[in-house]
Formats: sequence, structure tokens, C-alpha cells
Amino acid sequence: MNVFEFAAIAAAACWALSSIINAGPAAHLGAIAFTRIRMTIVMVMLVAWVAVTGSWRTIGEEMLWPIVMSGIIGIFLGDSALFATMNRMGPRRTSILFATSAPMGVLLGWLFLGETLSWQELAGVAVVFLGVTLAIIFGKRKAQLHHWETIKGPLWIGIGFGLVAGTAQAAGSLIAKPVMDGGADAIAVSAIRVTVSVCCFYLALLLPGKAMLAKGKVTLRIFTMMALSGFLAMALGMTLVLFALSGGDVGIVSTLSATSPALVLPLIWIHTGERPAAGAWLGALLVILGSGLIFSN
Repeated sequence: MNVFEFAAIAAAACWALSSIINAGPAAHLGAIAFTRIRMTIVMVMLVAWVAVTGSWRTIGEEMLWPIVMSGIIGIFLGDSALFATMNRMGPRRTSILFATSAPMGVLLGWLFLGETLSWQELAGVAVVFLGVTLAIIFGKRKAQLHHWETIKGPLWIGIGFGLVAGTAQAAGSLIAKPVMDGGADAIAVSAIRVTVSVCCFYLALLLPGKAMLAKGKVTLRIFTMMALSGFLAMALGMTLVLFALSGGDVGIVSTLSATSPALVLPLIWIHTGERPAAGAWLGALLVILGSGLIFSN
């Protein structure tokens, strides 16, 4: 394994660890409030980096509208659905469901960009969805009692939120693709996308009702955990992927960075003391294999 492939694995590990850290604060604050506060922290990190490096100069006026739409769909909608899934189904099932962003991207490219689907991509989509199904249905042993393995509310609602998260992530990336092809700096684009999403979250506070409000108080411990998860996922993880893509094969790097559903399993085992079921391991393996078929094509 060369340094670029190691960086891709390290990025997946960052995202897996971040999902473990997120579980507690997301449940404490609620999905919307947690995402709003976490993204505000991430925004400060990214904007500071872009201001220091001056990479905002790579963004042209014609790029702003696609970036704005990408931020609204990919982050505001996608991350809200992601952490709603987390609160209902725990980090293991959430990681598996979010991995559907790969096949969703293929399907959206076919529907809206007229991209043809090869047999390899179709096989990859089928394998990913088979892995997700196995991991959800057979991913828990009866002896597992940790609250992360408890499904809160109807199962179909949790799955629905997870699929919305994966689809929104894929759609946000699809919208941003022409911008990236135009030579825009990835971190500058991320800074704008996150800033747009943060504005949407604070505008949503004007809506009636308490759905957008935090369920609990933001303690120093909660704030520290959110800052750490934001740094791991958005700053360190994203940087590692960019470095990996700078010198590694795109298909291999994308596949290795998609291994977080498998990497999260030993982290859950360490944290809860409960060994994941065989169905969870098999489902995660199939998700990785399916993603590999899609990306290598």
C-alpha cells in the first residue's frame, strides 16, 4: 500500500471515528440543532483556512449558483437527514445507509445527465443495496443490548431518512461537479457550501414550533465533541482524500475511502463491548465491494 492509498484509508477512519463521536451529541441536541451548531464550527474552520490561503480566488461568479444549490441540497438537507437517521438507528446502520450515496450518484447521473450504465455499475448498485439490506435485517444479535442497536420509531422512517441523506449527498456532489471541473479549489467550495447551509439552518429558526430548537444545553463537553468530529470529518478527512487523489488512482482511492461502514464496526465493538453480528460484517463487506465496482468503472 502506497502513501496515497494509506491516506484514503485514513480518511475513511476519520469519518468512521467522527460518526462514533457524533452519536451522543446528536441525540442530546436533536438532529437539526446538532447539525446547525456543528456546521457553524466547521464553517469557521474552513473560512479561516480559505482566508489564509486565498483560495477563494479560484471561485468565479458563474460558479456561485451551483455551489449554493449544492450546499442547500447536499449539506442542509443531506446532513439533517443523516443525523435524523443517526438518532433513530445508531451509527452502524447510519454508516451503511449513507453509503448508498455511491449508487445514488450513478442513478442520478443516468437520470439527469444521460450517462449510460455499464453492467459493472449496475452490478455495483445491486451489491450495495444487498449489503445495506443484509446489514439492517441481520446486523444485530439478540444479545446486543446497547442503545445504539435500538431502532427508535418505525424502521421505514429511519431507512427513509438514510436514503434521503445518501441521495442528497450524491445530488450535491453532482451539482458541484462542473464547478470542480472548472478548476475551483475544493476547500473554498466546501467553505461556501457549508456557509450557505449554516445560513439555511439559522433561517429555519424563524419557522414556528420547536423542531429547530436544541433539545438540550450545549455544554463544554458537547461543544468539544462537535468541534472534534467536525475537524475529523470535514478538515482532516477531506484533506486526506484530496491528497490521495493528487497521486493515487481515482477508483482505488474512492473505494478505499468508502470503507468507513466496515471501519466503524470495530470502533462500535470497542465502545460498547458488544461484538457486531455476522450480518453487519457481511453487509459492510458487500457495500465496499459494490462501491468498488462502481468507482473502478
